[in-house]
Amino acid sequence: MTSYEIDPLELSALVASRVCHDIISPVGAIVNGLEVLEEERDESMRQFAMDLVQKSARQASAKLQFARLAFGASGSVGSEIDMVDAGRCAKGFMEREKAELDWAVAAPFLRKAQAKLLLNLLLIAVNCVARGGTIRITAEREGDEAVMRVTAEGDRARVPAGVREVLTEGAIPNPLDAHAVQPLYAALMAREGGMAITVSEEENRVVLGARPAA
Repeated sequence: MTSYEIDPLELSALVASRVCHDIISPVGAIVNGLEVLEEERDESMRQFAMDLVQKSARQASAKLQFARLAFGASGSVGSEIDMVDAGRCAKGFMEREKAELDWAVAAPFLRKAQAKLLLNLLLIAVNCVARGGTIRITAEREGDEAVMRVTAEGDRARVPAGVREVLTEGAIPNPLDAHAVQPLYAALMAREGGMAITVSEEENRVVLGARPAA
């Protein structure tokens, strides 16, 4: 298994920064819309502002619910996460992304570390298809063991620079910042769940896999 060395306080600060970064945009849009509603008297502009507030509020809620499962200490009561709920959160998160999500997870429940790993692999897959495409997620479970596969297909699909080394070789991102910490967090979740991550690339296609470590 890979080995990572990072100060726990630094890791928690960077993950918190990552979550804040994701929700700043929709929250800022809500604030802007409320300011327009307060100052504007034109009915069409007020309706536009109200639509902006509603859409941004839904987006912020979806991102927060996803972050609670993907990064939070607890996603559900007990030691497992309901993958129907996880799929619902993933679909809500993906509504405003360029790629379409095909959630084909057969396992009804996964252990928390496994479920969090799967959601973090989804985030990596989104970055692999920056121009849009399709992301298909599968996960099967036999006893406490799970096998996962995240396939991202789209124009010029590729693994971002340095991510493969973090996921499969125990490398620490350089520089380590709020953006680069997410693949590292995924790798740490894999270690916590006793999983090994695989990465494969071909033309317009990236496959991220996770299975029990040898």
